[in-house]
Amino acid sequence: QREERADEWLVLKKLKSKYGEMYRQDNVILSGTHTHSGPGGYFQYTLFWITSKGLIRQSLNAIVNGIVKSIDIAHQNMKRGRLFINRGTVENSQINRSPFSYLENPPSERKRYSSNTDKEMVMLKMVDMNGEDLGLISWFAVHPVSMNNTNRLVNSDNMGYASYLFEQEKNKGMLPGEGSFVAAFASSNLGDVSPNTKGPFCVNTGESCNNPQSTCPVGGATMCMAMGPGNDMFDSTRIIGQNIYMKARELYEKASQQVTGPLSSAHQWVNMSDVSVELNATHTVKTCKPALGYSFAAGTIDGVGAFNFTQGSVDGDPFWDEIRDQLLGEPSNETKACHKPKPILFSTGEMSRPRPWHPDIVDVQIVAIGSLAIIAVPGEFTTMSGRRLREAVKKEFDSHGTRRMDVVIAGLCNVYTHYIATYEEYQAQRYEAASTIYGPHTLSAYIQLYRGLAKAIATNRVQDLPRGPEPPFFNIGNLTLVPALTADRVPTNKTFGDVLKEVRKQYRVREVAEVTFVGANPRSSTENVTEHNFLTVERYTRTSERWDVVENDASWDTRFYWTKGLFGRSNVTIEWHIPPGTEPGVYRIRYFGHYKKKLVNNHVITLPFEGTSSVFEITVL
Repeated sequence: QREERADEWLVLKKLKSKYGEMYRQDNVILSGTHTHSGPGGYFQYTLFWITSKGLIRQSLNAIVNGIVKSIDIAHQNMKRGRLFINRGTVENSQINRSPFSYLENPPSERKRYSSNTDKEMVMLKMVDMNGEDLGLISWFAVHPVSMNNTNRLVNSDNMGYASYLFEQEKNKGMLPGEGSFVAAFASSNLGDVSPNTKGPFCVNTGESCNNPQSTCPVGGATMCMAMGPGNDMFDSTRIIGQNIYMKARELYEKASQQVTGPLSSAHQWVNMSDVSVELNATHTVKTCKPALGYSFAAGTIDGVGAFNFTQGSVDGDPFWDEIRDQLLGEPSNETKACHKPKPILFSTGEMSRPRPWHPDIVDVQIVAIGSLAIIAVPGEFTTMSGRRLREAVKKEFDSHGTRRMDVVIAGLCNVYTHYIATYEEYQAQRYEAASTIYGPHTLSAYIQLYRGLAKAIATNRVQDLPRGPEPPFFNIGNLTLVPALTADRVPTNKTFGDVLKEVRKQYRVREVAEVTFVGANPRSSTENVTEHNFLTVERYTRTSERWDVVENDASWDTRFYWTKGLFGRSNVTIEWHIPPGTEPGVYRIRYFGHYKKKLVNNHVITLPFEGTSSVFEITVL
């Protein structure tokens, strides 16, 4: 779901072995585009293993290898070029999901802004010296949760769809993931920003639940969910992604302000559980050991929690406190006092078995590309937190003679530390505040740290910055409750890839072609090949008498469902939602997998297989 410490360490280690000192801790940023519909189990801290039942080595390896391969390709294709910056407003694509927390911020501060979300997109356009398109990075603050938590398909949500649309436009005739143009849609200060623009409603009664606790009269908080603009979550993903893409395309075409100047970067590690913050000349406060509050368990209107937890909880519950104390241990009085008014559900900074539950030591980093400063933040800043941070960094650059800097926040960078709410928002203890793990002064600490980095860059004193305490890299081994893969099996008189349910002979545009195969566990494929495409849709070309691939498993219109059966058996169903504009003709769907086979000596080997549907025709309406 996010780029995190284990990934960062392994990526940098591989880069060092290939490129020496060219790519380093200070000039590489791993920024998670971020989706809530991705494989989990690759972070080294225990809390993040709960949902994935431990470390999933295949997830970790696939992410690390994919990142390194991307950098390899970029390195091999490096060329001289120009950068242009542009910015503009994206409408109808976000709401603040904790508006009552936002209202806790001072009225004088809120008055300076026209909205309770940041609607601005910042776009960095890249071209070569001949003006030929190379790619873009754009930053825009919205959560990629158009796909809600009932979804079980791996996908890249609204930001990924925007990237898909832009790359399909620029890489004409290429499949997703192919072609030279790269459109990166990065996250920003999206902490309290939802794409579900219809707002929260009680799913059982239809009435609004836009209240401080996000609860419904019947069913409580678990019934309060926000809806996107579409008919379902796929449609909402498409609409929000399309909005983001359309604005990015407009900004890209009109970008004329060239970015020039030197390159510089500053990086530090810091123990965020023990930062002294000077609020003014007479008042100093401290951050806390990490802890999560009760409202963390309530979830958000984008994905509700469980049991009877509600947002806005500033009091604990004796029942849950007793269960916590018995299972995990009671928080210390020091941690309780430090986090007030947060009632602590998990005192993660005091939990170290089987591994520490949360990071203490995190990265802070700024990269300056000429007049653009990219603040790489290790978490999800709320709207107002991001505004305060950008303003403080800009002022710091100004005060040291580096004026007119464009400052942008790149979210979820290098390590994940949940959310960063303002001190005022923290008092309301909704989800984002309960997930501000280093206590009420977390934002003030980050502002102090990033001002220090900005000053070092502006005064050309980066070399004098202390590196800080390097974080641990645990020998994470194979701590997992996910059972090891066993031999796959097939029904009697069947083999892997056989068709169980065929396609129809004929379809029209907007219909769904569907085929079911005898399948095998998809994890077998990820264990054995770095890159694997599970499916293709192919069109027969009569003139050349060959089958051409027109869609793959990264295409928006294809879906791959794996259904686990009994005794090692499983099925795979592939759907192709035939899009408008599809050429009439003859098509087929193919499935590519791997199965595990046990030999007589009890050794298990992995073998590839494939399956092919019958041909079918797409006709004109």
